[in-house]
Amino acid sequence: MSWGTELWDQFDNLEKHTQWGIDVLEKYIKFVKERTEIEINYAKQLRNLSKKYQPKKNSKEEDENKFSSCRAFLSTLSEMNDYAGQHEVVSENMTSQITAELARYVQELKQERKAHFHDGRKAQQHIETCWKQLEASKRRFERDCKEADRAQQYFEKMDADLNVTKADVEKARQHSQLRHQMAEESKAEYSAALQRFNQEQRDHYHTHIPNIFQKIQDMEERRIVRLGESMKTFAEVDRQVIPIIGKCLDGITKAAEAIDQEKDSQCAVEAFKSGFEPPGDVEFEDFAQPLKRASSECSLAAPGKEGKAATTGKAKGKLWPFIKKNKGGGPEDFSHLPPEQRRKKLQQKVDELNKEIQKEVDQREALTKMKDVYIKNPQMGDAGSVEHKLAELGQNLERLRQEAQKFEGWLAEVEGRLPVKTEPGRRQSGVCETPNTLTVNHCAQDRESPDGSYTEEPSQESEAKVPPPAHEFDDEFDDEEPLPTIGTCKALYTFEGQNEGTISVTEGETLFVIEEDKGDGWTRIRRSEDEEGYVPTSYVEVFLEKNAKGAMTYI
Repeated sequence: MSWGTELWDQFDNLEKHTQWGIDVLEKYIKFVKERTEIEINYAKQLRNLSKKYQPKKNSKEEDENKFSSCRAFLSTLSEMNDYAGQHEVVSENMTSQITAELARYVQELKQERKAHFHDGRKAQQHIETCWKQLEASKRRFERDCKEADRAQQYFEKMDADLNVTKADVEKARQHSQLRHQMAEESKAEYSAALQRFNQEQRDHYHTHIPNIFQKIQDMEERRIVRLGESMKTFAEVDRQVIPIIGKCLDGITKAAEAIDQEKDSQCAVEAFKSGFEPPGDVEFEDFAQPLKRASSECSLAAPGKEGKAATTGKAKGKLWPFIKKNKGGGPEDFSHLPPEQRRKKLQQKVDELNKEIQKEVDQREALTKMKDVYIKNPQMGDAGSVEHKLAELGQNLERLRQEAQKFEGWLAEVEGRLPVKTEPGRRQSGVCETPNTLTVNHCAQDRESPDGSYTEEPSQESEAKVPPPAHEFDDEFDDEEPLPTIGTCKALYTFEGQNEGTISVTEGETLFVIEEDKGDGWTRIRRSEDEEGYVPTSYVEVFLEKNAKGAMTYI
């Protein structure tokens, strides 16, 4: 099938058809371009998603990486980042191999099409010009023939008229002959023009137009082939990244299969183990004997049970209400943490300090060698310029070593390598085994404080800040009926009750007292039926009612 022979009279339709073909190509280019934008946006969103869930540096999330499930999640985020990279590759390859190439091809195609149809119009104009020349020659021949006929008739009429002079007849005869001669010339010219036109027409419809239309057909077929190749490239670009995407997905699967629930459980034990012994049986408190009552208020276990140490607490209460960490940073020696957690933190701190010490030692050795070189070869540098830095490193080393010794001492105390200042039974079990004559303050120092600290040595500050014993705080949760009000108090300072069992108060606020200070430095107050808790006694001014324990008023 050739357009030149089959579509010889469809010049205008071919012009529209080829323009439609270019429009289809441009539409496909636009489609691929939008696909590349989708790929790059998808890759960007995947990267942002992966970045969003990456653990922040120096945050609690970094500590969670010791769990295999968290490491698997991190591997998933990393693989998703690589997955996003493959979509970026798809976008880049489609842009370079399809969009850019087809855009250049379309420009070339437009120029070629324009040239072909320009040649077609030129051939069309030429044949139309030849046709006009033929028509003009034909009309001139027709006109000359008519003029010759009229001249002949006029001559015959003049020749038959006896009244016309011989000269007029001769003149009419010469005019008739002239007209016949002109008609013959027009005939010959028309015949030649007709032959020329027929030849031009044969050349036009059998040579020129078929050649032009064949070029247009070849151009259109190349466009179709190029479109098909681009579609194959479109699929191939995607196919090339499938193996890498498969590896990313295999990596996610491998990370998921590496999750070890038993190891995670062990990590949870290591992360949260406090080192405390479980509480023992609750001892009977005989309120009929005042001395024993005073003793029960200051100890977690009744003394005199053949040296048997047991922690106390109500059977149905929260036995360790202040075991939670404070929201603040806590003491430098991590005494606010349970023993096991404190040991881990101290060990971690010692390791960090040792690394810093080694780093400083390495720097000092390097500077010392540099100084020796400068002394032996003064032209290489001034040895005095290194002295200041060496002195600074020496000070840093001394400071770091002192810090390390301090933390190693605390660590040794926790691990039991050094003797502690308090009785072993008191530190290990949290039991106060002092005689009944000791006050509550002496015992309360071995309990947990509201900021979650675990203290081992008595001090004046701890006497003022340590909360009541655990079993007294449990009354808050176990009392079936609210305690009666025994007085009022006014807050002297603002107190942020951040731990369980405490309550926040604002300076100048007036509240109800439901339990007075028992000597441990804490007073139990109530704001409403649903809001009650302990505050430091030194933070409030208490006014007891007259019928409440002798109308005692204190600050």
